[in-house]
Amino acid sequence: MTTETMTLGYARMGKHREIKKALEAFWHGGLETDTLLATVQEIEAHGWKTQLDAGIDRIAVGDQTLYDQGLDWAIRLGLIPDRFQGLNSLDRYFAMARGKDGIPALEMTKWFDTNYHYLVPEIEVAIAPQADFRDFLETVQQSQAVLADRATPVVLSPVTLLSLSRRDSSVDLIKDLAQLLPLYRELLTQLKALGITEVQIHDPILVTSSASSLQAAVTQTYQQLAAVGLPIHLATYFDDLGDVYGWVTQLPVAGISLDFTRGNNLELVKNHGFPEDKTLGAGLVDGRNIWKIRPDHGLATLKELQSIAPDLRVQPSASLQFVPHDAALETQLPAPLRGVLSFAEQKLGEVTFLARTLNGKDTTPQQAQMQQQWRAFEQFNPPNPVVQNALKKLTVQDFQRSLSHSLRLDQQVQLPPLPTTTIGSFPQTPEVRQLRVRYKKGELSPADYQAAIDAHIADCIKVQEEIGLDVLVHGEFERTDMVEYFGQQLDGFAFTKNGWVQSYGSRCVRPPIIYGDVSRPQPMTVREFGVAQSLTQKPVKGMLTAPITILNWSFPRADISRRDQAFQIALALRQEIADLGAAGAQIIQVDEPALREGLPLKVQRWSEYLSWAVDAFRLATAIAQPQIQIHTHMCYCEFGDIIKDIERLDADVISIENSRSNNRTLQEVTAAGYAHQIGNGIYDIHSPVVPTTEQLVQQLQVGMQNLPLKQLWVNPDCGLKTRRWEEVVPALKNMVAATKALREDISV
Repeated sequence: MTTETMTLGYARMGKHREIKKALEAFWHGGLETDTLLATVQEIEAHGWKTQLDAGIDRIAVGDQTLYDQGLDWAIRLGLIPDRFQGLNSLDRYFAMARGKDGIPALEMTKWFDTNYHYLVPEIEVAIAPQADFRDFLETVQQSQAVLADRATPVVLSPVTLLSLSRRDSSVDLIKDLAQLLPLYRELLTQLKALGITEVQIHDPILVTSSASSLQAAVTQTYQQLAAVGLPIHLATYFDDLGDVYGWVTQLPVAGISLDFTRGNNLELVKNHGFPEDKTLGAGLVDGRNIWKIRPDHGLATLKELQSIAPDLRVQPSASLQFVPHDAALETQLPAPLRGVLSFAEQKLGEVTFLARTLNGKDTTPQQAQMQQQWRAFEQFNPPNPVVQNALKKLTVQDFQRSLSHSLRLDQQVQLPPLPTTTIGSFPQTPEVRQLRVRYKKGELSPADYQAAIDAHIADCIKVQEEIGLDVLVHGEFERTDMVEYFGQQLDGFAFTKNGWVQSYGSRCVRPPIIYGDVSRPQPMTVREFGVAQSLTQKPVKGMLTAPITILNWSFPRADISRRDQAFQIALALRQEIADLGAAGAQIIQVDEPALREGLPLKVQRWSEYLSWAVDAFRLATAIAQPQIQIHTHMCYCEFGDIIKDIERLDADVISIENSRSNNRTLQEVTAAGYAHQIGNGIYDIHSPVVPTTEQLVQQLQVGMQNLPLKQLWVNPDCGLKTRRWEEVVPALKNMVAATKALREDISV
């Protein structure tokens, strides 16, 4: 039987971030709607053609998005909250994504355990959805003109959509499902009428711990959808099926995709077999990391699978939206490293290479080349004995601050009630970005560049003092990204020029590549902190990114454990914290927004991960003297079920996103009895809307109702780098005004 190839989605935004640029131009009034949509269509069509040229047999279509796929499917299914009903078309679409004129946007949170953020659909109690699939069907038809019968539409499962939505807990999921299934059946019917021969239904919720409780809903879904008569390929990814493997593999579908790069799906297939009447989609090429496969390992696994499930398709483990477009563009990287990198285009080649080999084609020269590339890389990247020895010598004391939180407080900086601050970054204006570009091109000397950065720091300090903030920041004008900046100054990291991936909407990140042992050659932030602190009598925060966030927002090594990589990063940050303290920092913020996103999707694996993840933060920060106040920041994640682990971080202050979750995050934290101080994120920085003083007073009052006054700080919900000064300044002025009004009430 011939082994085919398939994809589950492709890289987004364009090789040169064309969609990002088009979106932002559109939002600022510099681009017409037709041009924006044409740009998205062009990038999507280029992805189809790239996959076709690579020889992929089944090509996923309809996975591209203008902002987010969760938002797309909510709108297609008519799941529009009441507050957006008065808006139409793109105006409503972007209002749901970004907010508009006092109308809060949909909540945003992590897509499973990735660094992609999705917009959370809101399911109101009495839903009566009215579907409109026209945009999706038009895309499918356009793809057919290019791909013919290779076009395979991607549809988000109704069970996954409902499971990830904000729903009334009193309403049974089956009840909401009953409203959606007729709409899904109609969609599949229309796809069948277009001549589509197979549809992918993506159901990643099946790899989570909640899957066992969803059996009835999942079974009902696929029984009804299968009745349409259009073959369904059920796609799962990010982990294994675990305990639900038995009944999931018996669902009435034509094929099932499994992720063989994460979890234990290989053991499940070997132990329990695989149905003879179904195609097995073998996700052997890692869709979430950038390392080239080792051919001996990949082929051995495929041959094992083929002996159990002869009807096999080779594919990436997940959509390729999580990796950049093309490693061939990274000509500045050392050849030994570049030789083992695989981005979206290269992964297509790996998929077809594996299939050709399995189909009896002679790929010996290609195998030899790949093995030689790995040998060359290993010679280029030997272990660092200093780092290795430091890890071996760690003791329990290295993870513990010298005094407990309650005993440290009196020694730390004294501030007024409801102290005000920001999360760290200030607007990255075109002028700031151009400054960094000119420096990279050699048009500015290091001295001139530093002088220009210092001028921006001085302006930022002046603005903050005029606004009346209590604790200041230097603004982070020297930083392109909160992870990239640190990786650039650490040994063991490499950086791409075009390695962009979508984080949310128009927001793109360029994750560093961890390729070797991590160490800190020299201080990374001390100079800029010193400049800022010299300009004010108020405390300035030292600003760092924590080890788990650096790890989770990078492409990690595949040859050592994530724990060891986290501890290496922590040791480097530990040196930086010691130096900041010696330079006079009274407050050091060590941001850890990605702690939760690293949680395994199986609850039973949480304890192991949280143990070493929290220890990594403690290893970095325990060096701080008791008088130094350690802050951390977390955003866009749920806290309630890991609050004890967050408390174990032993940070003196944690700042949280709270506005977009309608205070749910605050309530989760306080309900668990969190005893440390909390920075209440009182307005949404992802929206261009400037909150009024009255709105902020209301938000602060909610905080005061949930927490003792001594525990509360006041801040926006995240960094301000993506906003404009004309939005930032009035918002912060209103935040300070709201705080002062409440302080007056307290003093009366």
